[in-house]
Amino acid sequence: MLTALYDGDCLVCQSTCETLRALDWRKRIHFVDLHDGGDFLPRHPELTRDELMREIHVIDAAGEVFAGFAGTRRMLKELPLGVPLWLLLQLPGTDAIGKRVYRFIARRRYRINALLGNELPECADGCQMLR
Repeated sequence: MLTALYDGDCLVCQSTCETLRALDWRKRIHFVDLHDGGDFLPRHPELTRDELMREIHVIDAAGEVFAGFAGTRRMLKELPLGVPLWLLLQLPGTDAIGKRVYRFIARRRYRINALLGNELPECADGCQMLR
């Protein structure tokens, strides 16, 4: 079982999680909206709110944390239809490219939300830094 900590105020993040939920036939990924609180921070004091707001964090059953592109890739490994893409993302060079693309989108996700017609949230826990 994986736990994915994501920004629930972000339309791009919500859509991605909904797509992954639909593909998660075996119910292997538990999605947690950072803004709903939860007990994940006390169990993982190494994770700061700023880090969690920058990119998705995926925690496996052993407590290993995968952030950003690595987290997305780790979730694909759990999905029957995601395994071929996960295998493709194991090829040399995909890690560097994947990290760059992920960071590019993650840094601009609130601007992308605005382009999609979603209002920017008024929040006090770090989303302003992403605008």
